[in-house]
Amino acid sequence: MPASDRLAAATSMGAVTLLVGDLDGMTRYYRDVVTLQVLTAEGDTVTLGRAGRPIVILRHEPGLRHAPAGAAGLFHTAILFESQTALAAALFSLAQHAPQTFTGSADHLVSQAFYATDPEGNGIELYWDRDRSDWSWTHGQVEMATLHLDPNAFIRDHLTDAAAAGSTAADAASVGHVHLSVGDVSTARAFYVDALGFDVTAELGGSALFVSAGGYHHHMAMNVWNSRGAGPRMPALGLGRVDLALPDRDSFGELSERLRHHRIQIADDGRTATFTDPWRNTLHASVA
Repeated sequence: MPASDRLAAATSMGAVTLLVGDLDGMTRYYRDVVTLQVLTAEGDTVTLGRAGRPIVILRHEPGLRHAPAGAAGLFHTAILFESQTALAAALFSLAQHAPQTFTGSADHLVSQAFYATDPEGNGIELYWDRDRSDWSWTHGQVEMATLHLDPNAFIRDHLTDAAAAGSTAADAASVGHVHLSVGDVSTARAFYVDALGFDVTAELGGSALFVSAGGYHHHMAMNVWNSRGAGPRMPALGLGRVDLALPDRDSFGELSERLRHHRIQIADDGRTATFTDPWRNTLHASVA
């Protein structure tokens, strides 16, 4: 496809907005357990991140309830740490303050990842990327796996006394990728690849699709592991919005034109565009 039909290579993920029932409790979890910093707290909204970069935005919605089992929505928000030491410090914090929320770990060849579920059921991945020169590609798809990764050994190997005392708390981190629960992969591909403009980087039959811009292993993934056959979402606690950061006005304009060409309704003021996928997951694109 022409370059204008693909997302710009420098596209990245922005913050993930979560609609929460207990704003204070969720703020404590992402601050004290996940080791994010409160960047702003205004009324019913708290923004947390690292080095001034928003990662998770919590919006208080006490009138909403949890979605039923099997619904579409967020599978997990993946927070990318820039060093194994900073990741080990976050994992150590999780082990100290909320070990019951830890759900697993894996070496994915391209990355090392640890998983948790926040107090309101939202999935979280804490991870570190290996250098891109260490990734392997076969026929245009990146090689990923799910290999054993011992969290205690990772802490022993990478946590320093200074990091355990909080020296990495101000180190940069970002949303590396976002996984969504969707009803079927073919519809997800039509939206996220054909219309939105991501490139496919990996597929797991009809169960999961991994996509990215610029040759990253994946910026987003859509899977049916808990949600096969799910229809459009009803208002509920959980995912509020996924943000995409475009590198410049030209790439933003190309995205807006492409979405309109595919007859996707967007609210576009020339600098930001808001639209929904087939399951009513809201996405928000803007110029970084």
